[in-house]
Amino acid sequence: MPRVQRSASVTWEGNVARGSGAISAASGAFSELPYSLASRVEQPDGKTSPEELLAAAHAACYSMSLAGELAEAGTPPEQLDVQATVTLDQVEDGSHRIVASEVLARARVQETDAATLNRLAAAASAGCPFTKLIEASATVTVNATLEGDPDGD
Repeated sequence: MPRVQRSASVTWEGNVARGSGAISAASGAFSELPYSLASRVEQPDGKTSPEELLAAAHAACYSMSLAGELAEAGTPPEQLDVQATVTLDQVEDGSHRIVASEVLARARVQETDAATLNRLAAAASAGCPFTKLIEASATVTVNATLEGDPDGD
């Protein structure tokens, strides 16, 4: 894969407590997504946050990685539903850090079993660049279930 660069820009007005900003992607995929301290640490009220965007990026990256692992094993997925939950928390020195990302993946796949899915899910996590990025300073957990699996429904 060639070197890939993507960019986004932010405008921010005001102080951190009462200010607000807007996030836009250079690709045009999204524009002027509003965010603020309140949307980050309280109720989002229709606004996003850096943590929500990181969760979206982690879920998207992981789903592509899992799809690749499943296809390589000869069992491409019919559908993957992936949710990532990123946790921002206060740490010992009083600062705030991303401390975890929990990935929940539900897979509709023909001709595979839970053990195979779990093995491929772990390989997908190891191959996901966002997992590697987050693991540099936080914990990543992955839970994958097969759709229709009696233990996963």
